[in-house]
Amino acid sequence: MAATTEIAPVAEQNRELRNRALVRGWLYVVLLVLFAIVMVGGATRMTGSGLSITEWKPIHGVVPPLNQAEWQEEFEKYQQIPQYQQINKDMTLDEFKGIFWWEWAHRLLARGVGFLVAIPLVFFWVTRRLESRLKPRLIGLLVLGGLQGAIGWWMVASGLSERVSVSQYRLATHLTLACIIITAVAYIARGLAPYSDPPAQRSTQRFAGIMVLLILVQIYLGALVAGLHAGLTYNTWPLMDGAIIPDDLFLLDPAWLNLFENPKTVQFVHRMFAYTVLIIALWHALSTVRSAPGSTHARRAWVLFVLIVGQAAIGVATLLLQAPIDVALTHQAFAMVVLIFATAHWRGTKGAYPLETEVVVRS
Repeated sequence: MAATTEIAPVAEQNRELRNRALVRGWLYVVLLVLFAIVMVGGATRMTGSGLSITEWKPIHGVVPPLNQAEWQEEFEKYQQIPQYQQINKDMTLDEFKGIFWWEWAHRLLARGVGFLVAIPLVFFWVTRRLESRLKPRLIGLLVLGGLQGAIGWWMVASGLSERVSVSQYRLATHLTLACIIITAVAYIARGLAPYSDPPAQRSTQRFAGIMVLLILVQIYLGALVAGLHAGLTYNTWPLMDGAIIPDDLFLLDPAWLNLFENPKTVQFVHRMFAYTVLIIALWHALSTVRSAPGSTHARRAWVLFVLIVGQAAIGVATLLLQAPIDVALTHQAFAMVVLIFATAHWRGTKGAYPLETEVVVRS
């Protein structure tokens, strides 16, 4: 008995393709909102606003202070934490409102994206517009979103008792999980898109996946730099502190602690890993051209390399200018662009998800 593929009627396939287009469009909207959350989160960090709301109220916290008494109450809570007592002791109520709104907007967007995922998911599920393979993936997105909310508060809590800012470990964890969620959404959405080229060789697929992993690691390292304010020091390039490999990289004991808590070492590692990602991206582009010349996969590998070059240039500008907020946020935004494109390229090397209306039968 040989296995053959029986193709469902054209009308049934067209219906599945229309459903895919609807789900894909919804996921792209989710992706856009996630991008906005990351950017508002970056602005919140750079304006020193992340500790302005000292309580986690997932439901009640949607409503901001509505009168002078409520504003004063929020301000008094902020006055109890070290950041106010050691850094912002001269802050006025009006100045407090400025940092409050950044954090409130960040939390509101984070709550909103939960509804943006959950409500359409229920609709598509109930109306049978979801393919079976998508259901566990989309449920997984909801679980990751809930976990991200908890990690966000875990991060904020690190700056409410002893520190004047949040832990760089927790900041890096929070941003990296956000990027993993963005990667998952982009990957699923791209798998629902039609493709003109056949899937690439398995080696190319693996290489494209490795690129995504490397970019995620580099974003994690960048978050450590941000958490330690390491970008405000050693603002020269290509040399760092007058050398290619500067001294005093391993002052702390044990030595591994320098990779996370020594600002000089953290910035150095971020620089070196950026060069590594750039070289591997070039290798990936050349390798893909050799294995699939003239294909969409090869063209996208080159686009990815160019994007990474652009991101490196923005990173250098951020360093030389001592991280002004507009340039630093551009660096963060472009990191998200690079990550999303790399993910789409990775999924593209695999081709679209098979249609469920194609069934294998025995003859």
